Amino acid sequence: MLDTAAGPITIEFFADKAPNTARQFMRLAAAGVYNGMAFHRVAPGFVIQTGALSTRPAPLTEKQQALVHNLAPEFNDTRHVKGIVSMARGDAPDSAQTSFFICTAPSAALDGVYTAFGRVVDGMSAVDAIEASPRTGETPNTRIDLKTVRIEKKEN
Repeated sequence: MLDTAAGPITIEFFADKAPNTARQFMRLAAAGVYNGMAFHRVAPGFVIQTGALSTRPAPLTEKQQALVHNLAPEFNDTRHVKGIVSMARGDAPDSAQTSFFICTAPSAALDGVYTAFGRVVDGMSAVDAIEASPRTGETPNTRIDLKTVRIEKKEN
């Protein structure tokens, strides 16, 4: 569960489609890597993005830093539609590390070239509120915090 300044966002992971990415995200979350980061990119009709290490108010501890590494892509057949959670990366397919985005609209250009590893199952109102925040270009005018990320086991 992402605890954001706009409210909680609950994500369900695609452990079958992107097992290593989902596992790494949970590892980083459990270690507190995402705590205190900001949503640094808001592109209405496209994505909201967080997870950039540069948005952390405090540097990573040595233990946290040891967990950060490039991820091999796990491209799959998941369509990038509203609510899909996917890893952000640079030009190289294996350059994803910590940054991730939530789609706010269908984005077929991302299908099969970005690793979709989850979807929002609750809290789309928070996603919509972040998307609607005032911004200059794709940068929010005021900081939108990702306070904490908490991993919860799904009840069967």
